[in-house]
Amino acid sequence: MLRELTIHNLAVIENVSVAFHAGFHVLTGETGAGKSIVIDALTLAAGGRGSAEMIRHGCDKADIEAVFDLPPAHPVWETLERLGIESDRDETLLIRRELLSHGKSSARINGQSVTLTMLKEVGEHLVNIHGQHEHQSLLKTEKHLEWLDLFAGEDIREEKAAYRQLHHRYVGVSRERRELEDKSRQGMQMLDLYRFQLEEIASARLKAGEDESLADERSKLAHAEKLAEAVTEAYDLLYGTKGLAALSRSLSRLQDIVKFDSASLQPLVEQLQSAYYSAEDASFQLRDYKENIEFNPERLAQIEQRLDVLHGLKRKYGETIEDILVYQAKIQAETEQLDNREELLEKLTAQEAQLREELQERAKKLSEIRRSAARVLARQIEQELAELQMERSVFEVKLGAAELTSTGIDTAEFILSTNPGEPPKPLAKIASGGEMSRVMLALKAIFARIDEIPVLVFDEVDTGVSGRAAQAIAEKLSLLSRHCQVFAITHLPQVACMADHQYEIRKQVNERSRTHTSVLELSPEQRIEELARMLGGVEVTEKTRHHAQEMLSLAEIRKNA
Repeated sequence: MLRELTIHNLAVIENVSVAFHAGFHVLTGETGAGKSIVIDALTLAAGGRGSAEMIRHGCDKADIEAVFDLPPAHPVWETLERLGIESDRDETLLIRRELLSHGKSSARINGQSVTLTMLKEVGEHLVNIHGQHEHQSLLKTEKHLEWLDLFAGEDIREEKAAYRQLHHRYVGVSRERRELEDKSRQGMQMLDLYRFQLEEIASARLKAGEDESLADERSKLAHAEKLAEAVTEAYDLLYGTKGLAALSRSLSRLQDIVKFDSASLQPLVEQLQSAYYSAEDASFQLRDYKENIEFNPERLAQIEQRLDVLHGLKRKYGETIEDILVYQAKIQAETEQLDNREELLEKLTAQEAQLREELQERAKKLSEIRRSAARVLARQIEQELAELQMERSVFEVKLGAAELTSTGIDTAEFILSTNPGEPPKPLAKIASGGEMSRVMLALKAIFARIDEIPVLVFDEVDTGVSGRAAQAIAEKLSLLSRHCQVFAITHLPQVACMADHQYEIRKQVNERSRTHTSVLELSPEQRIEELARMLGGVEVTEKTRHHAQEMLSLAEIRKNA
């Protein structure tokens, strides 16, 4: 359950911290007081999109903090573990969301930074918010199949996963077959070219790194005379009287006098000794290098010719020898595929047909499970609607056939008849706003027992209803709160009186002419005043207070019953 919600600088809310409880909560207040902002804050905490426009005017950022108290077996803990978020199942879960005025936002779970995608994945396990826009989702038939599969639960989950895996293979084979057909038509024109290119590359007998090695060898051969001249001079200088001989004499003189000032001269002696040995080693290497300098015009001509061949191949097939070899492998594979296209195409066609046949069989199993689930779901929704003052309604899940897709061969559409004798029709054609609210509430009542989401939020679900229907919605929300924590924004006293906890959202203007909104949990006496306001409007009389008191008393009797 949601234990606490803290909001800073969100729209007209400057600073609010509210504690919540188990059961059914209602948020009431005048129109425009900011009731929906509380829901917006909870939406942001659950990973919803935010914008800089939501930040209170004159502030740099908005903060929302939500504290959840969840049982150790709740599925959200597994999600947190999978996402690498540290948590303790015996502790509360803390979510913090921050919106910045320059448009960026940040999120933390238990103090650990997370992405918005991660927060949304966690939030889907915690909060389900139903607003007026969700009425529109009822009209989207593509959603109906999702709801039906969710209702079917474990019965369909394994079969659906196996179907999707098989469908993925089928799509891959089908795509490969189509690509081969396209290549066969276009590739036949390329086959002769590919063969010529393969022969040209193969005849060159390329070796990786060959061009670099040849370039180094060409440089040495082309500059052999300069190399020999410079190395000879360097060797003569180093080995002559001004080189090693001079170092040797310097060393000998210092060794003669080192005993007189060993502290200062011994390090110099050691340095000269090291320099002498290094110079001597360098002179030997220069001698060896000089002896190995090659004067070979024929070899130089061969290298130039070979590099010209490599340069020509690079112009055609790649910037490096490695690129040319990769291209060779690619066209070799395509050539082999084209040479064996008939055999391969026949194999892929047969494989595609076999997979399609297996898919059809699995799709039929999915359809059987869905038809069975559809009958049960329809009965349960009719029962829920009857409890919501739509007792003579007929609800059906109409299943139709479609081409093979990633979900099977089924389409689903919810159809409804609210008048006896009238055939069920699509929701968009027959349901009023009030009826749509009750159909959605019926669905929520059923799925609340399935999806284990601890917090359900209804934003004016009672719009368009009154009288007995409003009372039925109130009682349904109260029953729902036995399975999860329920929040509702309402303007109807029939709904408000059935709540276990009532909060008044109040908008005020301070001495600086700034608007701010407060959230107050109402005491029993304050609830009477608020209900009287909802009943009587601006003027509250003793009669409306008495009526409010009576409504609260009757509500307690209904809840206890």
